Amino acid sequence: MVVLSVPAEVTVILLDIEGTTTPLAFVKDTLFPYIKENVKEYLQTHWEEEECQQDVSLLRKQAEEDSHLDGAVPIPAASGNGVDDRQHMIQAVVDNVYWQMSLDRKTTALKQLQGHMWRAAFTAGLMKAEFFEDVVPAVRKWREAGMKVYIYSSGSVEAQKLLFGHSTEGDILELFDGHFDTKIGHKVESESYRKIANSIGCSTNNILFLTDVTLEASAAEEAEVHVAVVVRPGNAGLTDDEKTYYSLITSFSELYLPAST
Repeated sequence: MVVLSVPAEVTVILLDIEGTTTPLAFVKDTLFPYIKENVKEYLQTHWEEEECQQDVSLLRKQAEEDSHLDGAVPIPAASGNGVDDRQHMIQAVVDNVYWQMSLDRKTTALKQLQGHMWRAAFTAGLMKAEFFEDVVPAVRKWREAGMKVYIYSSGSVEAQKLLFGHSTEGDILELFDGHFDTKIGHKVESESYRKIANSIGCSTNNILFLTDVTLEASAAEEAEVHVAVVVRPGNAGLTDDEKTYYSLITSFSELYLPAST
């Protein structure tokens, strides 16, 4: 087994979700299809609720900002024609969500609606999050060794908490010290990692970031964060240069904490 020694100054482990703790297949084949299959019904059921209306107005605002983009789908405001008007608006929101998802966009408006839909599904017991089998035992071990463990994902903090709160391993939220999403900044911008360190109250070189995406790894490195790239089944392949340059692990059990000896 490959063993990667964690530098002695590391006190915080920062984890990505997709392709790092959770199989990409779960995200791709369960989470996202659920949105496409259920968004229309969800909007019809929850339309009158304030939260749903806030989601729609955020999506409408995003649609206005996107109006210059090719294929962008506008969301009309209510014109007061009752039922027809409502069905027309709902269809526009559905089309807009499909369009954004087809481009794999990470807008806050889209993430917020998705998060609320997943919350309804998870709390109703319609789905449970899946994690790689090495994840939970490793996180428990790190915590016993005195490490702090945080999550940083482009999925909203709310969606993250749903995953860890409704998993095949039960509710494992208590294993994490905190959560970050793109509100602190995008994962490919080095400034985001400085802000995270600041928020945790440590220096960037006290953090080890585990991700499957080399663009994120490179941004974190630029902020002087320690990085290891996680190679999992179903993840995007790495170039030979990336394989040589980055420390690679295929399981969290390959991390060796000097502090715990």
